[in-house]
Amino acid sequence: MENNGAPAASELARRIIENLRRAGYSAYLVGGCVRDLLLGCEPKDYDVATSARPDDLLRLFPRADRVGAHFGVVLVREGREQVEVATFRSDMEYLDGRRPVGVHFENDPGEDARRRDFTINALLLDPVSGEVLDFVGGRRDLDARLIRAIGHPPTRFREDHLRLLRAVRFAARLAFEIESATFEAIRQGAPMIRDISAERVRDEISRILTEGAPRRGLELLDATGLLHEILPEVESMKGVEQPPEFHPEGDVWVHTLMMLDGLRQPSLALALGTLLHDVGKPGTFRVAERIRFDGHVELGVEIARRIMNRLRFSNDVCGQVEELIANHMRFKDVPKMRESTLKRFMRLPEFEEHMELHRLDCLASHGSLASYDFVREKQQEVPPEMLKPAPLITGRDLIAAGYRPGPMFGIVLNEVEDAQLEGRISTKEQAMAMAGERLEREGAGLPGVGKS
Repeated sequence: MENNGAPAASELARRIIENLRRAGYSAYLVGGCVRDLLLGCEPKDYDVATSARPDDLLRLFPRADRVGAHFGVVLVREGREQVEVATFRSDMEYLDGRRPVGVHFENDPGEDARRRDFTINALLLDPVSGEVLDFVGGRRDLDARLIRAIGHPPTRFREDHLRLLRAVRFAARLAFEIESATFEAIRQGAPMIRDISAERVRDEISRILTEGAPRRGLELLDATGLLHEILPEVESMKGVEQPPEFHPEGDVWVHTLMMLDGLRQPSLALALGTLLHDVGKPGTFRVAERIRFDGHVELGVEIARRIMNRLRFSNDVCGQVEELIANHMRFKDVPKMRESTLKRFMRLPEFEEHMELHRLDCLASHGSLASYDFVREKQQEVPPEMLKPAPLITGRDLIAAGYRPGPMFGIVLNEVEDAQLEGRISTKEQAMAMAGERLEREGAGLPGVGKS
């Protein structure tokens, strides 16, 4: 749910609680929304926990969706807002490292709190009185800015292996530390993350990269051993030296962390592009007269594609990340590009993401923004419609003039567009004359003769 809808969601949650209490049930706000409210942040969504059983919930809220029948969870909607309402429960045995085989519905909110993952996520709040129910020391850990597993940390992580990544995500986003026993349990249990589906891992990595503290998230993934299990290709950047005249900041890992630190509310594609833009460097490192990474862009695209396919990212995200990596070294050539080449470059889809990646790349290395400023100035000079003007001629025009279609059509039309972008031609007649001369010179077909 978007933040701009959160106040309405809070009112919906309050009304749900009031309805439940009028019907004789206990009910509270629970989980992340309580944590965020106590930290002075606006929650993204609101959850309610109650002693009402699932059938009672459906009776009280007949239009609710029973989204987790096995676990006593319903979704109450009102307009664009929605609130998840769940029956107090304790969990039965976990067998698959993901979810319990069953649950026991409870009347005691304390039982519900003790089956949760981390202490700061197990607080309950009465929105009317403001009373906070704390059965696991969550308020103490909020004050101490600690992520602490409830109960025995190894047990918590054996139950649901994804909690390994969630601990890192919360610590990064909230700027908290991970309590020592919890940290050690993550480090010991890191290999268990291999048993989690690619989609669930992908979603946690995506949040780590886009929720506001990607550098801290990557550092924690590395420190806990999770990076080795999930993204060994990124781990391999550590210790890969770079030429100091271009990269005084240090190795590829340090450079990448510095770039991640500069991200501000990035799209997922930009965050991934930043993380992976130099992923080809470890495999292309060599020392000639200086350190070189010949072919690192091409190898980087290939490695990034493998990573994103492995983690089941969407085709749209994969395509943009590959484009960001493939083009990130082209900025060094922009001052000497032909006008047509530069304009084609500047009209790449989501070009502002290419610009931001380049800006971060520069600031995390040599510090010069000369190429960035050059393109910005060019953007001021060239209106967007001039980057891709309507074509002066098409293949149909050539056919109508009597030329036989063939491979040269594409080449000639591209050359005509180059001339148009560079201002050497501006009319259909000029374009046809240029195209005809080229086709005839190549013997690709004369009007009325049909040569091929």
